[in-house]
Amino acid sequence: MIISPTPIIYGLIFVAVLLLVEGIYLVVFGKSISLNSKVNRRLALLEKGGQREQVLEQLRKEASQHLKARGIPLYSILATKAQKANIAFSPKALMGIMALLSVVAFIGLKIGTQASTPVQIALAVVMGVGAVFMWVNNKGKKRLSLVEEQLPDAVELMVRSLRVGHPFASAIQIVAKEVPDPLGTEFGMIADENAYGRDVSESLKDLAERMDMQDLRFLAVAVTIQQQSGGNLAEILDGLAKVIRSRFRLFRRVKAITAESKWSGLFLSMFPVGVLVVIQVLKPDYYDTVKDTPAFIPAALIVFTFLAINVIFMKIMVNIKV
Repeated sequence: MIISPTPIIYGLIFVAVLLLVEGIYLVVFGKSISLNSKVNRRLALLEKGGQREQVLEQLRKEASQHLKARGIPLYSILATKAQKANIAFSPKALMGIMALLSVVAFIGLKIGTQASTPVQIALAVVMGVGAVFMWVNNKGKKRLSLVEEQLPDAVELMVRSLRVGHPFASAIQIVAKEVPDPLGTEFGMIADENAYGRDVSESLKDLAERMDMQDLRFLAVAVTIQQQSGGNLAEILDGLAKVIRSRFRLFRRVKAITAESKWSGLFLSMFPVGVLVVIQVLKPDYYDTVKDTPAFIPAALIVFTFLAINVIFMKIMVNIKV
């Protein structure tokens, strides 16, 4: 039995390209850009000697640059995800990284595989672009998950600050100092904007729209109504914190309930692909008798199309909004 290493080589090259994206990101922007950093990025930049106004300008540019680049062909698909992930790379830099990774993948394919040059070029482009898309998507999901987890604690911290006599602007600053990223830097930007004259409620609305998060919209509306109508903001935010925490727990429960169906659908969709890879590794000549027939490529395309449709529909079915 002849074992073909080609599918394994393809997989290793893609994993290497994916890891290279994260490596470049950390090298360019430093450890403070990582969501695992104990000190939020804004404070880290200030500690390095950056002026408050310059740091604010840099962070605001990073926060809005991707939505402004929606007009770039093909990049519009990635823009919203990059915005939610708050990727510090500019759109042009991100596209340049796609090209760089495609070149790296092509070199790896040229060294490690015997495929024809057009096939290697096509696979290299798919790997380079696909690795960036996957990386940005994972960053965005992780960031949104952390914000959802941090928000109830941040609101409760504001409530405690208000009850001991701090004004709301000071409560925002306390959250910016005490809460790690990603919420710490976001509230730090709100505090800085407020110091330069912008209304806090407007900054909260912008944050809610950038993150596309309902709980942040609740917070922005609560602050706006209190500013216009008056009332005890501490009590309002205390009630809001309880609502947000209840929604978070309900969302986690729904996610746990739908996890089995989600993974079942994913397994059923990926199982044929896994079988195909195993066959190619263990018996590379298995399809030799049929792959030259006219119906082989159309049939393969139809099968993969149905598999993709199945993945999309399963994702829609288990994506329950809370």
